[in-house]
Amino acid sequence: MQIHIRQALPEDAPSIAPLIFDAIGDIAHRLTGESINSNVIAKLEELVRATDNRHTYLNTFVATDNQSILGIIVLYNGKIGKELDGILMKKLQKKFATSMQIDIEAYDDEYYIDTICVAPHARGLGIGTKLLYFAEQQARTMGYKKISLNVEEVKIKARQLYEKQGFITTEPWKIIGENFHHMVKEV
Repeated sequence: MQIHIRQALPEDAPSIAPLIFDAIGDIAHRLTGESINSNVIAKLEELVRATDNRHTYLNTFVATDNQSILGIIVLYNGKIGKELDGILMKKLQKKFATSMQIDIEAYDDEYYIDTICVAPHARGLGIGTKLLYFAEQQARTMGYKKISLNVEEVKIKARQLYEKQGFITTEPWKIIGENFHHMVKEV
Protein backbone atom coordinates (compact mmCIF):
# COMPACT_ATOMS: atom_id res chain seq x y z
CA MET A 1 0.00 0.00 0.00
CA GLN A 2 1.40 3.39 -1.05
CA ILE A 3 0.85 6.14 1.53
CA HIS A 4 1.08 9.82 0.66
CA ILE A 5 1.04 12.70 3.11
CA ARG A 6 -0.49 15.95 1.94
CA GLN A 7 -1.87 19.20 3.27
CA ALA A 8 -5.47 18.81 4.41
CA LEU A 9 -8.26 20.54 2.51
CA PRO A 10 -11.48 22.01 3.94
CA GLU A 11 -13.46 19.23 2.27
CA ASP A 12 -11.46 16.64 4.27
CA ALA A 13 -13.18 17.82 7.48
CA PRO A 14 -15.69 14.92 7.71
CA SER A 15 -12.80 12.42 7.67
CA ILE A 16 -10.50 14.46 9.92
CA ALA A 17 -12.94 15.39 12.72
CA PRO A 18 -13.58 11.82 13.97
CA LEU A 19 -9.82 11.18 14.09
CA ILE A 20 -9.24 14.34 16.12
CA PHE A 21 -11.99 13.22 18.50
CA ASP A 22 -10.46 9.74 18.73
CA ALA A 23 -7.08 11.24 19.60
CA ILE A 24 -8.04 13.95 22.08
CA GLY A 25 -11.17 12.46 23.65
CA ASP A 26 -12.65 14.59 26.43
CA ILE A 27 -10.52 17.58 25.48
CA ALA A 28 -12.71 17.85 22.36
CA HIS A 29 -15.74 18.56 24.55
CA ARG A 30 -13.99 21.54 26.07
CA LEU A 31 -12.58 22.80 22.76
CA THR A 32 -16.01 22.74 21.15
CA GLY A 33 -18.22 23.60 24.11
CA GLU A 34 -20.41 20.58 23.26
CA SER A 35 -21.37 17.58 25.39
CA ILE A 36 -23.01 15.23 22.86
CA ASN A 37 -20.45 13.33 20.78
CA SER A 38 -22.18 13.90 17.43
CA ASN A 39 -22.26 17.64 18.16
CA VAL A 40 -18.58 17.55 19.17
CA ILE A 41 -17.68 15.97 15.82
CA ALA A 42 -19.81 18.51 13.93
CA LYS A 43 -18.06 21.38 15.74
CA LEU A 44 -14.66 19.78 15.08
CA GLU A 45 -15.56 19.73 11.39
CA GLU A 46 -16.28 23.46 11.62
CA LEU A 47 -12.92 24.02 13.32
CA VAL A 48 -11.12 22.06 10.61
CA ARG A 49 -12.78 24.15 7.87
CA ALA A 50 -12.00 27.45 9.64
CA THR A 51 -8.62 29.16 9.54
CA ASP A 52 -8.38 30.65 13.03
CA ASN A 53 -7.78 27.72 15.39
CA ARG A 54 -5.26 25.01 16.14
CA HIS A 55 -7.17 22.29 14.26
CA THR A 56 -7.59 24.24 11.04
CA TYR A 57 -6.92 22.39 7.81
CA LEU A 58 -3.98 24.79 7.40
CA ASN A 59 -2.21 23.04 10.33
CA THR A 60 -3.39 19.55 9.41
CA PHE A 61 -1.78 16.98 7.15
CA VAL A 62 -3.39 13.73 6.10
CA ALA A 63 -1.97 10.32 5.27
CA THR A 64 -3.88 8.85 2.37
CA ASP A 65 -3.79 5.87 0.05
CA ASN A 66 -5.36 8.13 -2.62
CA GLN A 67 -8.78 6.68 -1.78
CA SER A 68 -9.31 7.53 1.86
CA ILE A 69 -7.72 9.34 4.77
CA LEU A 70 -5.90 6.84 6.95
CA GLY A 71 -4.31 9.19 9.46
CA ILE A 72 -3.82 12.81 10.44
CA ILE A 73 -1.27 15.01 12.13
CA VAL A 74 -1.85 18.57 13.34
CA LEU A 75 1.31 20.69 13.52
CA TYR A 76 2.16 24.26 14.48
CA ASN A 77 4.69 26.23 16.48
CA GLY A 78 4.12 26.84 20.18
CA LYS A 79 3.87 30.61 19.82
CA ILE A 80 1.12 30.40 17.18
CA GLY A 81 -0.72 27.90 19.40
CA LYS A 82 -1.17 30.57 22.08
CA GLU A 83 -2.53 33.06 19.55
CA LEU A 84 -4.95 30.54 18.05
CA ASP A 85 -6.15 29.45 21.49
CA GLY A 86 -6.82 33.09 22.41
CA ILE A 87 -9.23 33.38 19.47
CA LEU A 88 -10.99 30.15 20.42
CA MET A 89 -11.24 31.19 24.09
CA LYS A 90 -13.03 34.39 23.08
CA LYS A 91 -15.53 32.39 21.01
CA LEU A 92 -16.17 29.98 23.88
CA GLN A 93 -16.54 32.84 26.37
CA LYS A 94 -19.11 34.44 24.09
CA LYS A 95 -21.02 31.14 23.84
CA PHE A 96 -21.03 30.46 27.58
CA ALA A 97 -20.75 34.02 28.97
CA THR A 98 -18.09 32.77 31.35
CA SER A 99 -14.33 32.85 31.52
CA MET A 100 -12.70 29.97 29.65
CA GLN A 101 -9.07 28.89 29.76
CA ILE A 102 -7.29 26.67 27.25
CA ASP A 103 -4.06 25.25 28.60
CA ILE A 104 -0.78 26.00 26.84
CA GLU A 105 0.56 22.81 25.30
CA ALA A 106 3.99 23.78 23.95
CA TYR A 107 6.84 26.24 24.39
CA ASP A 108 7.36 29.02 21.87
CA ASP A 109 10.54 27.44 20.45
CA GLU A 110 8.94 24.04 19.78
CA TYR A 111 7.32 22.77 16.62
CA TYR A 112 4.35 21.06 18.21
CA ILE A 113 2.50 17.89 17.30
CA ASP A 114 -0.94 18.75 18.63
CA THR A 115 -2.80 15.71 17.36
CA ILE A 116 -1.79 12.50 15.66
CA CYS A 117 -4.19 9.67 14.93
CA VAL A 118 -4.42 6.72 12.58
CA ALA A 119 -7.79 5.30 11.58
CA PRO A 120 -8.53 2.08 13.51
CA HIS A 121 -8.55 -0.09 10.36
CA ALA A 122 -5.13 1.27 9.31
CA ARG A 123 -3.25 0.87 12.60
CA GLY A 124 -0.14 -1.28 12.65
CA LEU A 125 0.83 -0.38 9.06
CA GLY A 126 3.51 2.18 9.96
CA ILE A 127 1.36 5.20 9.14
CA GLY A 128 1.87 6.81 12.56
CA THR A 129 5.64 6.47 12.17
CA LYS A 130 5.45 8.07 8.71
CA LEU A 131 3.44 10.95 10.14
CA LEU A 132 6.02 11.48 12.91
CA TYR A 133 8.85 11.46 10.36
CA PHE A 134 6.89 13.97 8.27
CA ALA A 135 6.59 16.22 11.36
CA GLU A 136 10.37 16.10 11.80
CA GLN A 137 10.89 17.10 8.17
CA GLN A 138 8.41 19.98 8.51
CA ALA A 139 10.15 21.19 11.68
CA ARG A 140 13.56 21.18 9.99
CA THR A 141 12.18 22.95 6.92
CA MET A 142 10.73 25.67 9.14
CA GLY A 143 14.00 26.07 11.08
CA TYR A 144 13.01 24.42 14.36
CA LYS A 145 15.54 22.45 16.36
CA LYS A 146 13.02 20.36 18.27
CA ILE A 147 9.54 18.96 18.04
CA SER A 148 7.29 18.20 20.96
CA LEU A 149 4.06 16.48 21.89
CA ASN A 150 2.06 15.64 24.97
CA VAL A 151 0.86 12.15 25.72
CA GLU A 152 -1.55 11.19 28.48
CA GLU A 153 0.10 9.28 31.31
CA VAL A 154 -2.36 6.42 30.84
CA LYS A 155 -1.39 5.96 27.16
CA ILE A 156 1.65 3.82 27.87
CA LYS A 157 1.83 2.19 24.42
CA ALA A 158 1.72 5.58 22.71
CA ARG A 159 4.50 6.89 24.97
CA GLN A 160 6.59 3.80 24.18
CA LEU A 161 6.10 4.40 20.43
CA TYR A 162 7.25 8.00 20.81
CA GLU A 163 10.28 6.89 22.86
CA LYS A 164 11.13 4.37 20.15
CA GLN A 165 11.07 7.29 17.67
CA GLY A 166 13.55 9.25 19.81
CA PHE A 167 11.27 11.42 21.95
CA ILE A 168 12.21 11.88 25.59
CA THR A 169 9.96 12.92 28.44
CA THR A 170 11.14 16.31 29.66
CA GLU A 171 8.52 17.11 32.28
CA PRO A 172 5.03 16.40 33.54
CA TRP A 173 2.32 18.58 32.00
CA LYS A 174 -1.32 19.26 32.89
CA ILE A 175 -3.98 19.77 30.24
CA ILE A 176 -7.53 20.31 31.45
CA GLY A 177 -6.59 18.81 34.78
CA GLU A 178 -5.27 15.57 33.26
CA ASN A 179 -1.69 14.34 33.63
CA PHE A 180 0.47 14.21 30.52
CA HIS A 181 4.11 13.64 29.64
CA HIS A 182 5.67 16.50 27.66
CA MET A 183 7.98 14.78 25.18
CA VAL A 184 10.62 16.41 23.00
CA LYS A 185 12.87 15.27 20.17
CA GLU A 186 15.81 17.18 18.75
CA VAL A 187 15.64 17.37 14.96
